[in-house]
Amino acid sequence: MTRTPLPAASAARHAARSGLIQITVTGVLWGTTGVAVQLLREGTGLSPVSIGFHRLAIAALVLLACTAGRLRTIVSTLRAAPVPLLLTGVGLGLYQALYFAAVAWAGVSVATIVSLGLAPVLAAAWESVQARRLPGPLRLGTLVAAVAGLVLITGATGQPGAAAPAPLLGLLAAAGSGLGYAVTTLISRQVSQRTAPMTLTTISTVVGALTLAPFALVAGVGLPVRLDTVALLLHLGVITTAVAYALFYAGLRTTPGSVAAVLTLLEPLTAAALAVALLREPLPLPVIVGGVLLLTAVATTYLAPDRADSR
Repeated sequence: MTRTPLPAASAARHAARSGLIQITVTGVLWGTTGVAVQLLREGTGLSPVSIGFHRLAIAALVLLACTAGRLRTIVSTLRAAPVPLLLTGVGLGLYQALYFAAVAWAGVSVATIVSLGLAPVLAAAWESVQARRLPGPLRLGTLVAAVAGLVLITGATGQPGAAAPAPLLGLLAAAGSGLGYAVTTLISRQVSQRTAPMTLTTISTVVGALTLAPFALVAGVGLPVRLDTVALLLHLGVITTAVAYALFYAGLRTTPGSVAAVLTLLEPLTAAALAVALLREPLPLPVIVGGVLLLTAVATTYLAPDRADSR
């Protein structure tokens, strides 16, 4: 008796692997944001929230231009499910604004550890509640390794001597950013099941830019028009936002929100590697250990996706 192949199961496994790859690439692309923002701040004096607004606005304009022939489809999609789509866009803008506020009030280390570390924990907890069962030991181990790696990398690359004018407010803002990122990821995962990635990315960036606009206007949006400035803004808008979020939303179709949040922790690892390579910053031992932990968590997710999944 010969066994017939299971094309449906094989296609599902392939789609799951593709989703993991898409979100991993997203984390790496997001990791280039830090260096670009640092160079922009040094060259223009723009505040982080203003840079975030420019980033989303450029992405929105590029995506609207690319989807000009499908604007009716985008509008009809928005009319069909306005609440989750608007929440995704507002969340995209707000968790960035809260993160920038946390950096200003409590420093980079606190903002990064709390906001990025809280997101996968909250997402995993919510998925466990929905599934009515605790995550398996492999998922818990992956989560612990990823968050520990994040703490080591951020603690070693942050600025412990930097002023923290309002540490409690900064901590609350960072927690709000992490909560916003987790909730937005879970909502956008549901929306991504029935919305094309480009459509979802276009709507979310437009709404996100409009959400950040008032904060940016208060902080100031003027900047010198120079080749290096334009290039950095285009990189932030096109590569780290338009392309990265399209990949992120595409990957969310087959990837649980908690797994996605773990994979995007590659962002601080990528940022640390670029700081060493481009800015010639030192490479402390904790960054190496944290990088190994993060990569181990990611590798575990790839090698045992079914057992690492809590569903």
